[in-house]
Amino acid sequence: MGRTVGESGDFTAEFRLIGISAAAVAIGAVCAVVAVALLRMIDLFTNLFYFQQLSLESRMPASNTLGWAALLVPAVGGLIIGLMARYGSERIRGHGIPEAMEAILIGRSRMSPKVAALKPISSAVSIGSGGPFGAEGPIIMTGGSIGSIVAQAFHLTAAERKTLLVAGAAGGMSATFNTPMAAVLLAVELLLFEWKPRSLIPVALSSAVAALLRPFLLGSGPMFPVAGHDVLPTADLLCAAGVGLIAGLLALVLTMAVYAAEDVFHRLPIHWMWWPTIGGLAVGIGGLFQPRALGVGYDIIGELLDGRYDAASLAPLVLVKGLIWAIALGSGTSGGVLAPLLIMGGALGAIESTFLPGGDRALWPLVSMAAALGGTMRSPLTSVVFALELTHDTNSLLALLIASTMAHGFTVLVMKRSILTEKVARRGFHISREYATDPLERLSVADVMSADVASIPASLPVRDVMTRYFFGGGERRHTGYPVVDRAGRLVGVITQSNFLGHWAAALLDGRDPTGPGPIIAYDLIDRRAVTATPGETCRAAAERMAEAGVKRLPVVAPDDPEHLVGVVSLGDLLKARGRLLDEESRRERFFGLGRAAGTPDA
Repeated sequence: MGRTVGESGDFTAEFRLIGISAAAVAIGAVCAVVAVALLRMIDLFTNLFYFQQLSLESRMPASNTLGWAALLVPAVGGLIIGLMARYGSERIRGHGIPEAMEAILIGRSRMSPKVAALKPISSAVSIGSGGPFGAEGPIIMTGGSIGSIVAQAFHLTAAERKTLLVAGAAGGMSATFNTPMAAVLLAVELLLFEWKPRSLIPVALSSAVAALLRPFLLGSGPMFPVAGHDVLPTADLLCAAGVGLIAGLLALVLTMAVYAAEDVFHRLPIHWMWWPTIGGLAVGIGGLFQPRALGVGYDIIGELLDGRYDAASLAPLVLVKGLIWAIALGSGTSGGVLAPLLIMGGALGAIESTFLPGGDRALWPLVSMAAALGGTMRSPLTSVVFALELTHDTNSLLALLIASTMAHGFTVLVMKRSILTEKVARRGFHISREYATDPLERLSVADVMSADVASIPASLPVRDVMTRYFFGGGERRHTGYPVVDRAGRLVGVITQSNFLGHWAAALLDGRDPTGPGPIIAYDLIDRRAVTATPGETCRAAAERMAEAGVKRLPVVAPDDPEHLVGVVSLGDLLKARGRLLDEESRRERFFGLGRAAGTPDA
């Protein structure tokens, strides 16, 4: 039978998408306000911890006058977080994104109101007390919690709850950094685990609404405006590849350091509630040597991107920042990873600018911070667009793409998992970050079905059904068969399980399963036939088998549901996977001296 594709479409979106999108728009607006509240809370706690003032003024921990007493401030913050985690919710521990991933993968996208309330407070305490973190991880977790809570108030599927959870996360990130496109890409590369209109459209709308509200809440324009570069010469673009490889090495070291620190904390003979206090003490010690390593460090990012830095002083800053960041994260405190990665990657690029060609003090920090982000989080597209939206320096696009791709390629080859997925993997759950079209989508039922149908005549006596099709010496054995009338029209399906059920019920009632009257195959049909059509995808057929709990489906004509044209089985569906494996594993040469045997001449 010829291939039929008229019933298949490019996408599987339904009109429910409109309602989900409307909810996502509202969630984006709410999360924009929540993002502002989190940033203000960070300012509030910074003033309380370091300046003993009740103020929302934005101030850096490095400008405090506490002297040696500043060493204890992060430890006090860590103690508060440990108490909140133990007696409030343990879910507030961590840097946000892995927790959101875990909620999506194993929690059916359900997050509690307690987490939505405690996560921003704990993060504000952590960062305000000098924690070397960013606000993006907590706002992603908080925004995701809000989206999940809204979703739980309605009659939605787990997939729809996931969409609204991610819409909240993207809205929060978009409002915080004014990076709506990067927020959507981060959602796709890290949280959605798919690229479908049913999820992409609501998430994009949420991110856009949050960005539209940002000028009224935090101001307009890029977060770190810079003087744009001219078109970059070829030498700079070639150097960007080396910058990317070095940034990939930095990503490897940082990832190993975070989980080495976590392993050390897990071996401590004390309750995990005290770990953030110990981590905070390490942060305080590091802050005595490098005060600017404390806190979010947006001022440092701005200086790096403007070229206003002393390259000689950056190596100690990177060393201390990386060390206290790894220890604090390993202790299970609350905070994000984006801003620290930008600082450390940017500082590395600033150091490299002293010997790279062109003498551009602003270009290489930008390129290196994007590469460090792309390599560590294994999200190269997000890192490129994030850097562009932070600066609006469009002429740096090609250098950003080269460096981020090289860093991503390096870490993909040398690390099994990223800093984000490693945490989830340590809890016993594997995440595949490779997105591809389902091979079952690439073939239709007509491509794999069998047109030679073994069917049961509806008038066949039940004893003959047993001996010929299920338990006798017949040649073909299947778990189910279509039942047809004299004209060959489909009237139902008999499976081995419902045949045995009939047989067992008759024996339990003390009856002869084959009589006393003339019991025929038609009498055994106890359900409506679940069918497929030739033009449907193999994925649709597989989903229908899973839903019905069967291993074979009769294939009927699309315009006549009683006209039997074939049967598709689980084994047939595996042909799609077999074709993909063949494409990925079999190597062939069509030109040259060593042309593969069996290759056609045409």
